[in-house]
Amino acid sequence: MTQMLIHYMAPIMFGSLVVFLLLGYPVAFSLAANGLLFGLIGIELGLFRPDFLGALPERVYGVMNNDTLLAIPFFTFMGLILERSGMAEDLLDTIGQLFGTIRGGLGYAVIFVGALLAATTGVVAASVISMGLIALPIMLRYGYDRRVATGVIAASGTLAQIIPPSLVLIVMADQLGRSVGDMYEGAFIPGLVLAALYAGYIFLITLIKPNAAPGLPLEALTYKEPDGSRGLPSLTVVVLFSGIAAYAYMRTTHVSSGADFVVLTMTIGVCIAFAIAILNRLFRLKLLSVMAEQVIFVMVPPLALVFLVLGTIFIGLATPTEGGAMGAVGALLLAIAKGRLTFDLTRQAAQSTAKLSAFVIFILIGARVFSLTFYGVDGHRWVEELLLGLPGGQVGFLIVVNIFVFLLAFFLDFFEIAFIVIPLLAPAATRLGIDLIWFGVMLGVNMQTSFMHPPFGFALFYLRSVAPRSPYIDRVTGKQMPPVTTGEIYWGSVPFVIIQCIMVALVIIFPGMVMHYKGAQTTIDPAKIEEQLKGLPGIEMPPPIQFDTPPVIK
Repeated sequence: MTQMLIHYMAPIMFGSLVVFLLLGYPVAFSLAANGLLFGLIGIELGLFRPDFLGALPERVYGVMNNDTLLAIPFFTFMGLILERSGMAEDLLDTIGQLFGTIRGGLGYAVIFVGALLAATTGVVAASVISMGLIALPIMLRYGYDRRVATGVIAASGTLAQIIPPSLVLIVMADQLGRSVGDMYEGAFIPGLVLAALYAGYIFLITLIKPNAAPGLPLEALTYKEPDGSRGLPSLTVVVLFSGIAAYAYMRTTHVSSGADFVVLTMTIGVCIAFAIAILNRLFRLKLLSVMAEQVIFVMVPPLALVFLVLGTIFIGLATPTEGGAMGAVGALLLAIAKGRLTFDLTRQAAQSTAKLSAFVIFILIGARVFSLTFYGVDGHRWVEELLLGLPGGQVGFLIVVNIFVFLLAFFLDFFEIAFIVIPLLAPAATRLGIDLIWFGVMLGVNMQTSFMHPPFGFALFYLRSVAPRSPYIDRVTGKQMPPVTTGEIYWGSVPFVIIQCIMVALVIIFPGMVMHYKGAQTTIDPAKIEEQLKGLPGIEMPPPIQFDTPPVIK
């Protein structure tokens, strides 16, 4: 019995953790208690010495000394300040007016704003709650199908999981031992493709069920010219001119591809458009319509923040932690510019940031305690051999891992999956020759479903907290509106979970969407360095070491 317990200690330990979690115990304490309990059992069985657990303080100190994790409170604080500064409200109002009478226009606006909020806040709760409070009543007012409306709001909010600066990508990079900057750059294109797939679904809905996503009525459009026109031609001209000028300039630089090229081109184009809008307003040139000016002035602040955070990271001027700090300062400046920064707002944002940061740190400490004992009983080797023994090589490994993570996401939060499961999967992925940045982005898209899974998806809970639970009177039309049921929210999320699964398959089939990050890395040719050093006076290169025969040790 004792020998069987020793032999199967790792699977028993992992199974016990699953039981603890299913019983509803807090994850951080389940991890720590499980690690300590099986550590004592291992000492009793002679698997390791009593001083084995003496390594715990050093591991806990390593968590507290991790500079990468400092980016989490910075980005969280930035997102919460922006969410309370009214930026989402301005964006949704303006972009909704821009799409106007197009079928599904409000749905496209929600996806666009969700992607932009994801690139500036990185916090799912802030995005979903903001859009739920602002966009949901408008969509219901103009006859949107309730499942379509709730689904697109919840799904667009979860874009903050995969579009940088995402908190899950920071944690993923830390657990995989890779650069956060590389993880951000690798996830940039998949995030945009996922937003495009959401928009494609809305387009299909408008074709199949036109009444499920109607356009705004003409009387709802407020940004108009004196002659009643919408003034879209001038906006089209300024966007095309700014984009072409920015692209032409970037072609003259050494940056020619990748996410940094996209971000820098977008930044230069935004600066050109903003300069045109400023000159037009100062000198009353009347080159731009009311709609064009409104779009430019509303879009510039968040896009400027995107460059401040992502641009400086991508071009190597700042680390993710430094980028997060600059983003937090930028969010405070935007709130001051809007006249909405108050002591109460700052206090609430700081409290929420402290709670989330403590939540992450406690889970990570518990995971360190668990992993110490799990590695002590050779659990990592058990998991590695189990995964490497799967049929199909890399393909079989990826299929099983994605199904496993997808099922775990029904019950666990993405932080919990990242801290418990990812460290166990990384060694097997490395042995199979899988690029860990690509692997991390793929799992990040997969773990995004944890926010959309009925019945425990957090995005669904956030939306449920702000969606009307009882009949209410619409403040514009004066009509009595029925409540939004939990079943409608759940059914609305199902198509978007399927889209996220399709996106996982696309990342596997087209790895170039992620692997482009390698193009931005500096490559050094040792032969060229050696040739240059040979030409310098006083420097002699040693002969190369040969390993054809084993060295003789005397």
